[in-house]
Amino acid sequence: MSMAVLSQFKEDLDGYTERQLRYQAAADVWSIGQMYDHIIVVAEEYADEIERCLASHEEQPLGKTEFGERLFQAGGFPPIKIRLPDEMNQPPNNTDKRETLERRLDELSARLKRLEPLVRSANRDVKARHGGFGWLNAQEWYDLIEMHTRHHLRQQADLERYLIEAEL
Repeated sequence: MSMAVLSQFKEDLDGYTERQLRYQAAADVWSIGQMYDHIIVVAEEYADEIERCLASHEEQPLGKTEFGERLFQAGGFPPIKIRLPDEMNQPPNNTDKRETLERRLDELSARLKRLEPLVRSANRDVKARHGGFGWLNAQEWYDLIEMHTRHHLRQQADLERYLIEAEL
């Protein structure tokens, strides 16, 4: 499932110039390149958690937080801007060229494709803790990659509007 939205982001990447990838409408607004970097970094972190679940045999009786339950029941993030506290909100990399972002997306997609069948057969009671959503199993971490990536589609549309306004 997360492959389709990643494929869409990769396809969209071809339509941006290097200048457009780095353009920031304001100091506190990410560039499109930073958004891509963030999506990839977070997906890789979540894939690490999937692998942690797959490597463990220790079952965890605890579950999700209230917010985590709501997130998974809704099947995605609410359509709002989410800003992490400053200490957790390091600006993403804004230096990767399009080819580098494409390679990173390809590597991520290959990793997720490799993990997908393992996730489907994983023990649902083996979990890793997410700081905001609670204890998630391998399938939930996999699903979270898709939900998080999809959440950034709205941000992508906003950033593209800024490019039009700046005549880039």
